[in-house]
Amino acid sequence: MSELDSGKGHKDENFPVASWILKPEYRAPIMAFYRFARAADDIADHPSAAPGDKLARLAHMRAGLTGQGAPEAMALAEVARERGLDLTHAKDLLDAFVQDVTVNRCADWEALIGYCRNSAMPVGRFVLDVHGEDRAVWPLSDALCAALQIINHLQDCGKDYRAIGRVYVPGSNLEAAGIGVEALAESQASPALRGVIKGLAQQTALLLQRSATFAAHIKDRRLSAEVAVIQRLAEDLVQLLLTRDPLSENVHHSKPRAASLALGAISRNLFARKRP
Repeated sequence: MSELDSGKGHKDENFPVASWILKPEYRAPIMAFYRFARAADDIADHPSAAPGDKLARLAHMRAGLTGQGAPEAMALAEVARERGLDLTHAKDLLDAFVQDVTVNRCADWEALIGYCRNSAMPVGRFVLDVHGEDRAVWPLSDALCAALQIINHLQDCGKDYRAIGRVYVPGSNLEAAGIGVEALAESQASPALRGVIKGLAQQTALLLQRSATFAAHIKDRRLSAEVAVIQRLAEDLVQLLLTRDPLSENVHHSKPRAASLALGAISRNLFARKRP
């Protein structure tokens, strides 16, 4: 365990990671990818480690994908070799973590989506590859994964700024509202900042509209069910972001709420797949 380890695990995430819904034989490679991603994320997000140290550790992670390096990366590489999986997704993810260390501002929505291409979309693509799904569904997966990433950014926008000075809220949106990043340091969002967050939540809702048919296009029934759950959780979180202030209010699911939404999504998904 690295001294930069946050202690966060897959059960602490907003959305299911290799849950019981998936077939057991697919959980191991997904968990290997998660442990790799979590270790790299902990490095990039550590509040006090020096940037040079972070970059060196991320380089050690990258080395482990093709030789000797971080144990989490070497474990993922071994799983990938055994199952014939592409490590490009893991390498793309590391590019995002390097960006986290070297860039702490986001210019506009296009830049935010560009970041998601490395930070979020590779995760969904890896899961699809593990299941042997058709890569034609990648655009639907990409839309959902980008939405999940942006939801996380909006939920934590105040904490990220105060703890590590990083701002994923696009600068163009803040500028258009007549405010600066300092607004994120307040204990409560100003009306202008609330407007920015609502606008970004609405744009995220459009991504979720694009991914709404994703589950229906997945051949593996259990993966389809998990995607349906994730889609529903994301839709509900966007509604929370439209009505609550992430600087002063809870914009995360309680366990009972998440369980209720998940069961409903599984039921609807099962019914939809049984219809002729």
